[in-house]
Amino acid sequence: MQADQLKQIVESALEDLKAVNTVTLDVTGLTDVMDYLVITSGTSNRHVKSLANNVVMEAKKQGARPLGVEGEGAGEWVLVDFGDVVVHVMLPATRDFYDLERLWTKPEMAGAGDQGAGKGAEQD
Repeated sequence: MQADQLKQIVESALEDLKAVNTVTLDVTGLTDVMDYLVITSGTSNRHVKSLANNVVMEAKKQGARPLGVEGEGAGEWVLVDFGDVVVHVMLPATRDFYDLERLWTKPEMAGAGDQGAGKGAEQD
């Protein structure tokens, strides 16, 4: 199954159970390990577990099986690894603490006008 198809299945499965603040990052230019990173939140431990379970069930219906599922016991953060698509379902506090969106977003390069504004630059 193509990564784009799997990403759509994952997003649909999360939407079906009312996932909160779902973000899909295309990380193809940042890593060879995966193509898409899907990060979402559930409103409770039970909701987090249900969201992750629904992702697995809907993907299996389409013939895609996860390589691994971690964190189902606690329900604070469940990771579902499909290889090309990795899904993180987290409680909002856990998501805020680890801030995966920031870690996987490519930083902007400083423009030419910003040269010298870093460490050791003269201050007026």
